[in-house]
Amino acid sequence: MSSKATTAKQRDIQTEVERADAKAKSKATGAMQAGARPYPEPPFPKVHQEKPGSEADLPLAPMYDAPFYEGSGKLKDKVALITGGDSGIGRSVAILFAREGADIAIVHLDEDQDAADTKAAIEKEGRQCLVIKGDVKDPKSCRDAVERTAKHFSRLDILVNNAAFQVHTADIEDLTDEHFDETLKTNLYGYFYMAKAAIPYLKNGSAIINTGSVTGLEGSTELLDYSMTKGGIHAFTKALSSQLVPKGIRVNAVAPGPVWTPLNPSDKQADDVVKFGSQTPMKRAAQPEEIAPAYVFLASPQMSSYITGEILPIVGGY
Repeated sequence: MSSKATTAKQRDIQTEVERADAKAKSKATGAMQAGARPYPEPPFPKVHQEKPGSEADLPLAPMYDAPFYEGSGKLKDKVALITGGDSGIGRSVAILFAREGADIAIVHLDEDQDAADTKAAIEKEGRQCLVIKGDVKDPKSCRDAVERTAKHFSRLDILVNNAAFQVHTADIEDLTDEHFDETLKTNLYGYFYMAKAAIPYLKNGSAIINTGSVTGLEGSTELLDYSMTKGGIHAFTKALSSQLVPKGIRVNAVAPGPVWTPLNPSDKQADDVVKFGSQTPMKRAAQPEEIAPAYVFLASPQMSSYITGEILPIVGGY
């Protein structure tokens, strides 16, 4: 074949592909919907909240109760302590744990209404809920939370480290020492203090589950400090898991992508909240009830007895 003929053939192929691509784009759909019920797609409400954020005050309520999820006793008569359990992922995890038969203690910072709503939802599942107000940056507060839980329920089987602090900062020069300190002490020290306090109460078959983040896997331009802590949580998970193997305590992490919770409207400006999650392949943020079943999986000895030191990404596709 002559060079001229080859060039013509390659141009024909190029034209064919361009037509096919244009046809595919014309059929492009919105966000991916593959769950038990449809989930909100961007644009989200234009909203900004003061820290720590309030689920009760969000104009678009996060979907946390997973009405199509049926429990089957995977956590029957176990006791779970969940930091940041008043709202967002923590609330959904607490409810699904209760639906699987566990009693729950939740630690929250200052969101009394959210904590009361979560307690009511847990009790609706027929389980007990202990509400504890405390700051995970304070080691004494962490010890008190663990001791109160173990005393109230006479045992402790599962620790979920989930409380977090996050505020976007575009330039490292604008990231103040105070901001950096608050992020590290909440997200790293808090996990360490809670684990250290809980481990003496945990027995063979118990589990620790840490909430990591896609930012700990990939980094995030405007979340320098937060990304550092989430990467640290992933490393902490792996290191602690190997240390606790002889005790029969499994340690794993869930690394979510964007999830519609009070954490983000209390961080991002209202204009940025509108497009939250649209950058994922699924073109939307997750809802808490889409993330919570992973915590059930990692907490249940029937489902994940041979899994420890793992980071489970749930990021809406890569």
